Amino acid sequence: MGSMASILFIVVMFAFLYFFMIRPQKKQQQQHQQMLNKIKRGDKVTTIGRLHGVVDEVNETEKTVTLDCDGIYLVFDLNAIAKISPAEDAQTKTVAPASGAAAESEATSEAESAASATDEASDSEAK
Repeated sequence: MGSMASILFIVVMFAFLYFFMIRPQKKQQQQHQQMLNKIKRGDKVTTIGRLHGVVDEVNETEKTVTLDCDGIYLVFDLNAIAKISPAEDAQTKTVAPASGAAAESEATSEAESAASATDEASDSEAK
């Protein structure tokens, strides 16, 4: 009976390790590989060393990626890519909200000053 319990304990431990360690790690590796398969020129990436850059070239045969980091071109192994942000007009989106917010605040202050001038004019006409 004691040997049967120890065999059952080993089977339960193996099942625990599989479902809580091995399976999630395989899932994570598959997701990372799918992410790397979608990488293209212009994508913003972060490496495992936390270096940020923009993809300039992807070499599938050598499994490397060339990153543009503020005019410096660096070649990394594809597995060194930790995170990918899709290619966008990053400069347009970064500049547009800032200038849009500034323009909005200027427009608001102009509208407020125009409204106060109109109120003052109507107050003086009323007197």
